Amino acid sequence: MTADVKVLFVCVHNAARSRMAEALLRELGGPRFEVTSAGFDPREVNPLVVEALAQVGLSLPLTAPHASVFDLFRAGRHFHYVIGVCDEEHGQKCPLFPGVTPRLYWSFPDPASFEGTHGERLARVIEIREAIRTRLDAWLATLPGAARSSTTRTDSQ
Repeated sequence: MTADVKVLFVCVHNAARSRMAEALLRELGGPRFEVTSAGFDPREVNPLVVEALAQVGLSLPLTAPHASVFDLFRAGRHFHYVIGVCDEEHGQKCPLFPGVTPRLYWSFPDPASFEGTHGERLARVIEIREAIRTRLDAWLATLPGAARSSTTRTDSQ
């Protein structure tokens, strides 16, 4: 079965926010969505992201760097939506993905910039995870056929 909606999340390094958004949309949207993420300069996933996702029963298929936005473009990939999740408030510009497709920009802080103890940094990543979940819920409600898979929250928040 082919997915009805193809979504690409983009971020500079594709190591945190875009990977969390990818995992969360897979959970929230179900098989109706084909979800991919990419970056301008892809890196390995931030370990705090893996930990924050595991707390809600989610995992990433792999933590190695994904393809870059350029690789996806060269491969001729097309998406119904491209969603940038960079921290534009602090001058971080999301990579562009060429083509005629709706583009959305949701600014979230970069976990790589967080300081403090492991627990303090993890708490901030969890805040971002939940902010992304909230934004996805609101966006999904605006799409045609807005009924989506029900989700069960497994975290203690």
